[in-house]
Amino acid sequence: MVVGDVTTSTDVLVIGAGPGGYVAAIRAAQLDLDVTLVEKGAYGGACLNRGCIPSKALLNASKLAAEAGNAEELGIYADPTVALDEMMDWKDGVVDQLTSGIEQLCTAAGVNLLQGTAEFADENKIRIVHQGDGQGSESLKFEYCIIATGSRPIEIPGFDYGDEYIVSSTGALTLETVPDELAIVGAGYIGMELATVYSRLGSDVTVVEMLEQALPSYEQDIASVVRQRAENLGVDFHFGYTADSWAESGDEAVLTAVPADGAAHDSDIELTADRILVAVGRRPVTDTLSIDAAGVETSSQGFIPTDSRCRTNKEHIFAVGDVAGEPMLAHKGSKEGEVAAEVIAGEPAAVDYQALPAAVFTEPEIGTVGLTATEAANEGITPVTGTFQFQASGRALTANRTDGFVRIVAAKETERVIGAQIVGPEASELIAEIAAMIEMGAKLQDIGSTVHTHPTLSESIMEAAQNARGKAIHRHT
Repeated sequence: MVVGDVTTSTDVLVIGAGPGGYVAAIRAAQLDLDVTLVEKGAYGGACLNRGCIPSKALLNASKLAAEAGNAEELGIYADPTVALDEMMDWKDGVVDQLTSGIEQLCTAAGVNLLQGTAEFADENKIRIVHQGDGQGSESLKFEYCIIATGSRPIEIPGFDYGDEYIVSSTGALTLETVPDELAIVGAGYIGMELATVYSRLGSDVTVVEMLEQALPSYEQDIASVVRQRAENLGVDFHFGYTADSWAESGDEAVLTAVPADGAAHDSDIELTADRILVAVGRRPVTDTLSIDAAGVETSSQGFIPTDSRCRTNKEHIFAVGDVAGEPMLAHKGSKEGEVAAEVIAGEPAAVDYQALPAAVFTEPEIGTVGLTATEAANEGITPVTGTFQFQASGRALTANRTDGFVRIVAAKETERVIGAQIVGPEASELIAEIAAMIEMGAKLQDIGSTVHTHPTLSESIMEAAQNARGKAIHRHT
């Protein structure tokens, strides 16, 4: 059927159905606005289809396989066989269930769904090109627009994702076989999570990182715990190197890496691999929008600057999620989507990032929220910290997972909690308690005097708070 380039209208146009876009659309519909959501691919965006959900599914599956095969200390002997195709099918089923659920939620909320690629015609009109032969296009006038087009993996020169041996994080989540040798370029959170997955599944993993530590955006004592565990899994690291080129050799690829600083190393290195995963970051998707036609400003990296109410330089156009800049977190995008919809509806909403948690799903996990002690000092706040090691946690010992620690940061003068860093078991879950405490303006005593269930990992938060006050019962040095 040829739709033709007809023009219709909507109160609120949302571009992109990822965690920022679909949440914005549903919230706007709940506020009795007429909403149209345009998506060029699958509902759920990168998070559900190519990022958070599929990677966590594989992290969980690989963890089961690794723990089952390495439990002799617990008196368990097993030699699990991994059928990667079946594991991928299960992962795809999880993704399909969630993405279809999003479509149902949007429909139930009364959101008008359109499939196609959106391009601005001017600051109040957009053209939607439908996919497939003969599907044509249509134009849509809008009163307000929320841009939620997300991000995509960065490609580095000479390492094209279309080449047989080169994969992005998206490609690494759909491999048909477990690589015997996997080279990873980049030791950020994406590289480290996928290093964890494939080393658990049996790959010989080597990571090349241009800086001098893994997870360079985290404090060194946190990154060191994760690096040590990765090395225990068999991951090799080459710090201070950048990927320079690669060449096919027989049925493998040879990656050449050169010193990031010529004075720091003596020579280049060559790594043989079945696959080379490039994980050097993500860039915003603004280049397909004809965004200049709307007069929306972007940064030199393509991000769309916004204020605390998610407004761009155009009062009636908003941007949420990855496209609006760091940190690129799904839950940040969702919160911004809610705020944008509520601002459009005339509500006094704004985004407050002081209690925005973040997690890395490596082995062990990392969870952070608020300020580090260094960041607090840089802001003129005298910090006080309290730490509790998981080695002293009864629950961590019974789970045989004792790496890492909980660290709470508070303002020394008021004892108000302003941040926390956790590296260890279930850190991604534990950090939520401290985020809630920061949101509520809690003090160290509030956490320290709260009775926590025994034996649980959450007791470590209570102990860290008491340690900061000099009143810890279970000290561990």
